[in-house]
Amino acid sequence: MFNRSKTAALAACLLTAIAVVNVRPAAAQEAGEVSVTFSGLRNPTGALFVGLYDSETAFAGGKPVSGYQLPVSGDSVAQSIKGLKPGRYAIKVYHDVNGDGRMNTNAFGIPLEPYAASNNAPATMGPPAWADAAFEVTAEGASQTISID
Repeated sequence: MFNRSKTAALAACLLTAIAVVNVRPAAAQEAGEVSVTFSGLRNPTGALFVGLYDSETAFAGGKPVSGYQLPVSGDSVAQSIKGLKPGRYAIKVYHDVNGDGRMNTNAFGIPLEPYAASNNAPATMGPPAWADAAFEVTAEGASQTISID
């Protein structure tokens, strides 16, 4: 004879076991995407040079995880960066207004072209700090609006 309460309990355990087996850690297996909007562009010419960094060391002067050159034709530019492992990232960007492919500076090394970082991190007496610019990318993604003034 079947005991209904034992059968129901067994069915519940079986369904739970199936659910647990099918659950996978999304953050470890799925790639995230960052949607970035660069706004406040005062000159609709040239290009944006964008670097995406995954560590404080790289952000301070190392190689970016990925880099992009985006044409400017208005007061804002949007870009999606796909296939990112979940983790902390930061973005640096400068607007190459004159199209010479480099960040122009004055005799003291102060930038002459507009630049910015993720989280609109301030650049006071030097470049923005990783702690101010870093943001979290999850499997669900992230978004940033960076003002370049």
